[in-house]
Amino acid sequence: MSTSDPERPGFVLPLLLLAGFRSLIDDLHTELARQGHPDLRPAHGFVLQAVGVDGTTASELGHRLGVSKQAAGKTVDRLVALGYLERADDPADARRKLVRMTEKGVDGLRRSAVLFDALRERWVTRLGADRVAALEDDLRAVTPPDSFRLDVPGWFGT
Repeated sequence: MSTSDPERPGFVLPLLLLAGFRSLIDDLHTELARQGHPDLRPAHGFVLQAVGVDGTTASELGHRLGVSKQAAGKTVDRLVALGYLERADDPADARRKLVRMTEKGVDGLRRSAVLFDALRERWVTRLGADRVAALEDDLRAVTPPDSFRLDVPGWFGT
């Protein structure tokens, strides 16, 4: 006996979750472009987060993102060309190169954080604070505690 609601087939839930995510990300990038970051793409946010404040190597970056060292290197090359990342000598090991965020990269992440707060407030205005909080609580209840991972680019096969 199936308990599924024919009006709400199971495949719709992940599509709605993805659509909500896409809506937030599209709105974020529209505003980031308006604020001086027209070249930032959704995958770049994962890369900047994975590089972090201390920087990292291309190999470690690939591991964090769930992609090959070569794929990470290609993305780093693009973000270096755009001015968001730089390569620098590792002070702990002269044989290694670190990938670090530039001020432009830090600015993009800072603006993203502020914009995500504003986008959440839009949802609060539309749905109500209690419903948004309940949605967040419900998603926390059905996802593992370590569900925030930066390997989404690798998971999507990019």
